[in-house]
Amino acid sequence: MKDAYGDRANFLLVYVREAHACDEWEMEDNVKAGVSLAQPRSDGDRRSAAARFVSDSRLSIPVVVDAVDDAASAPYGAWPERLYVLDASGRVIYRGGPGPFEFRPEEVEEVLKGLAATGTASRP
Repeated sequence: MKDAYGDRANFLLVYVREAHACDEWEMEDNVKAGVSLAQPRSDGDRRSAAARFVSDSRLSIPVVVDAVDDAASAPYGAWPERLYVLDASGRVIYRGGPGPFEFRPEEVEEVLKGLAATGTASRP
């Protein structure tokens, strides 16, 4: 989507608390993939976990890290994952369901297509 709409929209990933931390609810797939880590308990620990994630995934979009008090993710209900589209004024125009079961990137693409078609997509 960034390749298709990056000239008209900003993309940002907000790294939030670990969904499957080894000291809480670890998934066997995480163990097999070698990404087993404890829930970060400080902002520094969360930044370190995010840096590892960014390095391992080689993302092409900017990543910011939510504080360990979840100040950014709490009001958005972003845990464990959720997709949002905001307009140029910062108003939420799409709020996806909680992931992973309601994580639907194709819905975001439809919103972005609609904005591009109406000429309302813009980069703040």
